[in-house]
Amino acid sequence: MEKYEHKYGADQIQVLEGLEAVRKRPGMYIGSTSVRGLHHLVYEIVDNCVDEALAGYCTEINIQIEPGNIICVEDNGRGIPVDIHAKTKISAAETVYTVLHAGGKFGGDSGYKVSGGLHGVGASVVNALSNWTEVTIQRDGGIYEMKFEKGKTVQSLTRIGDSDKTGTKVRFLADDTIFETTEYDYETLETRFREIAFLTKGLKITIEDLRGETPQKNEFHFEGGLISFVEYLNKNKEKIHKDPIYIEKNVNEVPVEISFQYTTAYSENIYSFVNNINTIEGGTHLEGFKRALTKTFNDYARNHNLLKDKDQNLVGEDIREGITAVISVKVKEPQFEGQTKTKLGNSEVTGVVQSAVNEALAEFLEENPGVAKTILEKCISAYRAREAARKARELVRRKSALESTTLPGKLADCSSKNPAECEVYIVEGDSAGGSAKQGRDRRFQAILPLWGKMLNVEKARADKIYGNDKLNPVILAVGAGIGSDFDISKIRYGKVIIMADADVDGAHIRTLLLTFFFRYMRPLIENGNVYLAQPPLYKLSKKGMQDVYCYTDEDLEKAYKDLAEKGIEREQLGLQRYKGLGEMNPEQLWETTMDPANRILIKVTMEDAIKADQIFTILMGDDIEPRREFIEKNAKYVKNLDV
Repeated sequence: MEKYEHKYGADQIQVLEGLEAVRKRPGMYIGSTSVRGLHHLVYEIVDNCVDEALAGYCTEINIQIEPGNIICVEDNGRGIPVDIHAKTKISAAETVYTVLHAGGKFGGDSGYKVSGGLHGVGASVVNALSNWTEVTIQRDGGIYEMKFEKGKTVQSLTRIGDSDKTGTKVRFLADDTIFETTEYDYETLETRFREIAFLTKGLKITIEDLRGETPQKNEFHFEGGLISFVEYLNKNKEKIHKDPIYIEKNVNEVPVEISFQYTTAYSENIYSFVNNINTIEGGTHLEGFKRALTKTFNDYARNHNLLKDKDQNLVGEDIREGITAVISVKVKEPQFEGQTKTKLGNSEVTGVVQSAVNEALAEFLEENPGVAKTILEKCISAYRAREAARKARELVRRKSALESTTLPGKLADCSSKNPAECEVYIVEGDSAGGSAKQGRDRRFQAILPLWGKMLNVEKARADKIYGNDKLNPVILAVGAGIGSDFDISKIRYGKVIIMADADVDGAHIRTLLLTFFFRYMRPLIENGNVYLAQPPLYKLSKKGMQDVYCYTDEDLEKAYKDLAEKGIEREQLGLQRYKGLGEMNPEQLWETTMDPANRILIKVTMEDAIKADQIFTILMGDDIEPRREFIEKNAKYVKNLDV
């Protein structure tokens, strides 16, 4: 890694403001005090180590979850500066941990050229929100140590020995009076650190979980960087060219790194990052990539007679069909916008990425005519399918216009026309649909029964979807179109609720519907409009007692205990195990699954689009082996498997 020659001492640590506010309003600094905010603490410390790697000084980061949910993060970077800070009159290291916005990341002449992390609040916020923090630094020939409790210094920086090594080690215990839970999820951390290792080629990241009886350990080290990332994303997909295409350029002091590869799939999967932050909502770097891709492929197709004079230019969605791409840019002062502050707003980055891709891709296509032709043949067939889909769509529209209503015949609509309060239940099967229609609140609840096997959109193009008699009612009911035509402002229902049986068939229907929404109505998930209903699994009844519904096995055990305390023994109770929604009468279905006062709804989020994409590919794709492995690995989590 290239080293950025910067003086990195106390002078580069700038102080902006004090720490007290963090404990009062933690959500302002780490987003939330939920499990998500808890994991954010670890990311903040690791981001500091990654900055050392980006500057060319750190090659290894080790993360451990110790028993009791203590986190230990150690790197072999330069070590935090230990000299006295001119403004605070305490060591630079202590300043970094006790003063908000003190760090080597602010201002042009800082210790870092670019830095990762979303907030740059880093170490001091982690310290403020921890029961205790211990920091050990090896630097300048010595070993130094300092300790804190709830953000307050209990041991100032003290030299405790000699060392010829460099690096920083941080141990902390999150404050259980602030966080809803202090239990870390190994898989969440593992996914994030794998991502960081892909984005920082050559950096070795080790994560270990020492809490259970059998420790878990993963080591991530990818010399291929983004090429390795794309290969990982495509591991269960059929590729149409062997090696991912790779672009690495530095334009106007903005390093741009991109890798992409085409598969036989019909969807596009593009992941964009700025300073290692996943920009879920895209932004100017993604815009630049898309523009360059469209222009360069069209130019090549024209110059090499793959598109004739009479042919129209290919549009972006034709060229991106089946692409898996990762875009990573490093920007000195990124501006983030959008609902979750994960959309890059720096306008100059569009041109930077565009020129990098235009030049490098044009060169690659000229040097690899075989690959160029294979990709363009796929793009041209996508264009033909899009034309067929357009005709099918127009046919659907014309047909709808001729009919008295544009809504599907089986839909029992609600009387309210205000999408904010309306909800539609997509119900599996006619009998459950009948119960739901009778049990619902007609004012704001609509019911759309589905029957028979649904189309697997993972293996179908848009033109097949328009004519499909199972999906068409869903498209018409939601009312906002599909694919690139989808317009979230036109949705007819604020909540789209999938209500299926708690068995294998129900799980299959849920997955098929979610795959459809994920691929063709993604804004619906991004916007938080898709929910899964949770029907009860059991009913406990006894004459003269109100029925008790249980949604999980744990609920059932708890209900037995609670009733025993009231003097009602297990033997006196009737137990009904619901095999399907159709077994419930309208009143029961309303009371347990549809009444907003009692029901349990699970909101489907885009929290981890990469993981969702891989699961959909595994479950719905052609490859049987990964599907078998996935089912075997996850069978233990499936509690209600009726075989």
